[in-house]
Amino acid sequence: MKVAVIGDVVGRAGRRALKLWLEEEGKEFDLVIANGENAAGGFGLTEKVVSKLLSYGVSVITGGNHTFDKKEIFQFIDKYPILRPANYPEGTPGRGYLTVEVKGKKVLIVNLMGRVFMECLESPFKVFDLIVEKEEFDFAIVDFHGEASSEKQAFGFYADGRATVVYGTHTHVQTSDLRLLPKGTLYITDVGMCGALNSIIGMEVKGGLERFLKQLPTRFKVPEKPQVIQFCAITFEIGEEGVKSFRRIYQLYERGEDGSYTRRKETL
Repeated sequence: MKVAVIGDVVGRAGRRALKLWLEEEGKEFDLVIANGENAAGGFGLTEKVVSKLLSYGVSVITGGNHTFDKKEIFQFIDKYPILRPANYPEGTPGRGYLTVEVKGKKVLIVNLMGRVFMECLESPFKVFDLIVEKEEFDFAIVDFHGEASSEKQAFGFYADGRATVVYGTHTHVQTSDLRLLPKGTLYITDVGMCGALNSIIGMEVKGGLERFLKQLPTRFKVPEKPQVIQFCAITFEIGEEGVKSFRRIYQLYERGEDGSYTRRKETL
């Protein structure tokens, strides 16, 4: 089976990049997973945005610390293939993992959130243990939403040989360490972001700079019509024995005079 895992989709710019890439290459994949916790204006999800992501070809939407930013999500989170971190306390709305059948194989998709510089949740390590011990699956894919690269790497080695793929989200900057760990798990510290290229993790530069220069709370805003948008993902093929091949994707699209975006031949 061929799988595409897409980094944090940030606002309209991120949705545009996602749509463009899936229109060009999405048909070759059997499963598409995208982190959507920033997809609605940079913070959270709305039902309208969820419907758009699914219509583009996304199979499962994962989340993180911004999952519940839009309170309307409580009304629809159980209607769609949406995940929030599984290590939220018992009773939190939504689900932290699900199993989908792809080409006759059970694929377990798990969403976890780190605790370093993040909210104080249950241990993602222990919650992962509980999930894989009770669920039946052929392959497991984990979105580890975390701030600290050390915690993501630690989890990668902890799950090595039990999870088929462990990938990091949240920091919005793609790392170059996509590789197979010693026991066969495909790992990357952060898949990256879909959104405006010339931004501060997807938000307008001005607001981000103001916060660092003046140490005052500043409203973050997604750029409305960025000149260049980026698409970040990893793709891989899973065979009977695990991951067979994989690649890291960083694609740029440039805005023309008519407002449409076209793919750049070169990437960063």
